[in-house]
Amino acid sequence: MTTIYNFSAGPAVLPKPVLERAQAEMLDWHGSGMSVMEMSHRGKEFTSILAKTEADLRKLLDVPNNYKVLFLQGGAIAENAIIPMNLLNGGAADYVVTGSWSKRSVEDANAYGKINVVASSEADGFTHVPAFSTWKLNKDAAYLHICTNETINGVEFDGLPDAGDVPIVADMSSHILSRPIDVSKYGVIYGGAQKNIGPAGLCIVIVREDLLDRASPLTPAVFNWKTQSENQSMINTPPTYGIYIAGLVFEWLLEQGGVSAIEQVNIQKANLLYDYIDSTDFYINNIALHNRSRMNIPFFLADESLNDAFLKGAEAKGLLQLKGHRMVGGMRASIYNAMPIEGVQALVSYMQEFEKAH
Repeated sequence: MTTIYNFSAGPAVLPKPVLERAQAEMLDWHGSGMSVMEMSHRGKEFTSILAKTEADLRKLLDVPNNYKVLFLQGGAIAENAIIPMNLLNGGAADYVVTGSWSKRSVEDANAYGKINVVASSEADGFTHVPAFSTWKLNKDAAYLHICTNETINGVEFDGLPDAGDVPIVADMSSHILSRPIDVSKYGVIYGGAQKNIGPAGLCIVIVREDLLDRASPLTPAVFNWKTQSENQSMINTPPTYGIYIAGLVFEWLLEQGGVSAIEQVNIQKANLLYDYIDSTDFYINNIALHNRSRMNIPFFLADESLNDAFLKGAEAKGLLQLKGHRMVGGMRASIYNAMPIEGVQALVSYMQEFEKAH
């Protein structure tokens, strides 16, 4: 049987040991006689899962004690509205647009107050992060919003600007846990789970405690970070199974040696693919070298009339979901933590074959 490698941008590949563990525990979690999907979210079984999941995430990211970890619903797109509800409260916020998702964040936030786009690379086709020196920051902004890895465009931040006392709010959906980060440099970190953490539907928010008192009085309780933090993310029924799978992923990551260890694997995988793309004129990647994403690698065939043939041949080899996002076309290989290096090796081998044949 052909080995399948799933390059989907999300919902994305999960570690095989995680899926096997979930399979083994599907009908009976730890002798409880229940599936996790059947448990009361307030029962001792699930509250123990939630507590361990949070503890393991804190360990992986070295989350300081003055930050709350929330397990919410609606994915990262819901946070586009929830963030200004919790932080804007009559003020203005700065946003940087480096790809399709940060552009969407601006569009969604506009309904809640004054949103200033202080830097954008849209005119250049979203091929880089604008130099920090060009950002027109407002020292009185309620927050500065960035997307540190653009899934569609394949653009990743290689540092952070000096925002002074303005809290940085970062959408890290597609590269969280792929490298060490200094959580203390951010006011808020958030991300949908379906790329590097678990199944769709879960969103993780890490928020500094001093930012929990800024919500508009019109913020519904279910969207109020302070209310959720005071209720252990359970003012309503949380996405219990998504939290459980995330917990298994966190355990798997710790077994790999944590984010520092997985970063080295991610660098190796990304270099393997980029080095081949750069060695030929047959394939093209236009992203600035210092902003190339390690997780999402878009590329184009110089002769785009071959796109369908490339995808058909890839599928026959077990290399799935390589078609680029409909907004940009071309191809895209998403090589998250769970993608083994053998998958990238198989992709490069196929790309070499296809080039020789055409």
